[in-house]
Amino acid sequence: MLKYNVEVKQLMLNPKQYADKECVVSGWARTIRDQKAFAFIALQDGSYQQPLQLVVNRENVANYDELVHQGTGTAYTARGKIVLTPNAKQPLEMQVKEIVLVGDCPSDFPLQPKRHTVEYLRTIPHLRMRTNLLQAVFRVRSEAAFAIHEFFHSRDFLYIHTPLITTNDAEGAGEMFQVTSLDLNNLPLNEAGKVDYTQDFFNKKTYLTVTGQLHAEAFAQCFKNVYTFGPTFRAENSNTTRHAAEFWMIEPEISFADIEDAMNLAEDMLKHIIKRVLERCPSEMQMFNQFVDKGLLERLEHVANSNFARITYTEAIDLLKKADKKFKYAVDWGCDIQTEHERYLSEEVFKSPVFVTDYPADIKAFYMRQNEDGKTVAAFDCLVPGVGEIVGGSQREERLERLEQAYLNKDLNVADYAWYNDLRRFGSTPHAGYGLGFERILMYLTGVSNIRDVELFPRTAGNAMY
Repeated sequence: MLKYNVEVKQLMLNPKQYADKECVVSGWARTIRDQKAFAFIALQDGSYQQPLQLVVNRENVANYDELVHQGTGTAYTARGKIVLTPNAKQPLEMQVKEIVLVGDCPSDFPLQPKRHTVEYLRTIPHLRMRTNLLQAVFRVRSEAAFAIHEFFHSRDFLYIHTPLITTNDAEGAGEMFQVTSLDLNNLPLNEAGKVDYTQDFFNKKTYLTVTGQLHAEAFAQCFKNVYTFGPTFRAENSNTTRHAAEFWMIEPEISFADIEDAMNLAEDMLKHIIKRVLERCPSEMQMFNQFVDKGLLERLEHVANSNFARITYTEAIDLLKKADKKFKYAVDWGCDIQTEHERYLSEEVFKSPVFVTDYPADIKAFYMRQNEDGKTVAAFDCLVPGVGEIVGGSQREERLERLEQAYLNKDLNVADYAWYNDLRRFGSTPHAGYGLGFERILMYLTGVSNIRDVELFPRTAGNAMY
């Protein structure tokens, strides 16, 4: 078998470098058009949005009919000369001298040369990444992930890996997946007739984590600036386009810092991610702008080059009450701001991203620093046009007595957080951080409206294929 030595991306981005040179490429046929004397094969290898056109001449290939009478999705390796085609849609093509059938693809292949709905593609998640849309999404996903690590590394943040199995409900919402090795058909019971978790694998109740924040705080009190980037889980029975049971989170934590520092960091990070994706994925972004969201590029360029607005929660509620617009959800001080409210503020009022700060303590998590008004906490959400809330963060409560009162206010078991209290007892510092749902930023970058279409194998309520 021939060994491929160049990717389609290299050829497309450097056509003059490869002109009149012989190369070997490998990939899968997007389309095959037989013209009897010669055939055109659009070869996609996953490295680039545009396929490479192979020109296969009957006179040059002994088993021509077998090779070109194959179905979409067939895998080939081809050797040939690269010829520039400045007057065609593609910058170059390959004049094939030798071609090998690596893997045939029968006619019942679920993806044919036509447009498929995203709903249909979700039924075949193991194959859907072979389409133009999903290939573009996952190339952007890869570049965005790299940009995140690049950003924090450039600022000397320590990259840490927080545990996926935990005993703490950091958000206090109770929407956690329990982890157990007990036989559910024969559960051990204690004297009170309740499940005896001392016989479980960890000798206690454990869960899949909803956030790495609490563990990150421990490291921030030693390394100062840290971040974690990994999977998190929510057992929230929600079927919206923005929620998933398994998703990835970026969570930085910074010591000797307040809420302003955290917002500045979030703004800088979002701009960095946007700029790097626009720079490194131009063909993918053009495709999204043309076929998914026609205002996408203009909106992203605007965000990357503008200052984010900042208002308090109280000011936001006042703006929403005065809005000449009918909302599905009523607005009053103390309510949780809904997506429709978030989008109105960012899209119609400010026409840019906006930070909303100082939320009512009753609707926020226990660890957020209490403001001196006794009613609000030093929390913030970053709202962006087209999506709504994309980042949520806060200054953390570093005062032990205030934190212990927050446990009581939220009906939490103080004993469960003894280790967390130690972070306040031993050299406590003001610190802050935030969480960014990775899939949320991907939806924003691509214009794709459903979180299921930016995840590799989506896990949502009622759905965990494979």
